[in-house]
Amino acid sequence: MHFILILLVIAGGMGLSVEAGLLGPLGGQVGDLWATFSVFGVGAALTFLLMLFFSPRNSPSFFSQPSWQLLGGVLGPIYVIILTVATPAIGIAMTMIGILAGQVSKSLIIDHFGLLGTPQRKIDHKRIIALIFIIAALVLVAQG
Repeated sequence: MHFILILLVIAGGMGLSVEAGLLGPLGGQVGDLWATFSVFGVGAALTFLLMLFFSPRNSPSFFSQPSWQLLGGVLGPIYVIILTVATPAIGIAMTMIGILAGQVSKSLIIDHFGLLGTPQRKIDHKRIIALIFIIAALVLVAQG
């Protein structure tokens, strides 16, 4: 099961690279904020349709959840705006490796302390080495 999940997240990462490639030119044509809006408008419509057919009918109310969990709704557009602005300037590879470096470094901290309701997973030397390799990739791509 873990192997299938790993393949799914790799495919998701590939999708983000395609999304960045689409957003850069779209932002240049219609504006960065309109491009961002298009991603969330289409995504909201698709999610709504999926909810109609696949969401459990007896799930807890969305509004009964802690308000801090809604921060993803604020962080998502910020992330997409960054993709839209950065990709044309520095390229898809540099944008994605930079995002990966940020994701992994923050993820290690979240895992280490068990923040945001996640299980605690201590930072060990293997995780630090992985982060160093990602930062090395960022430096190498930036120099290339």
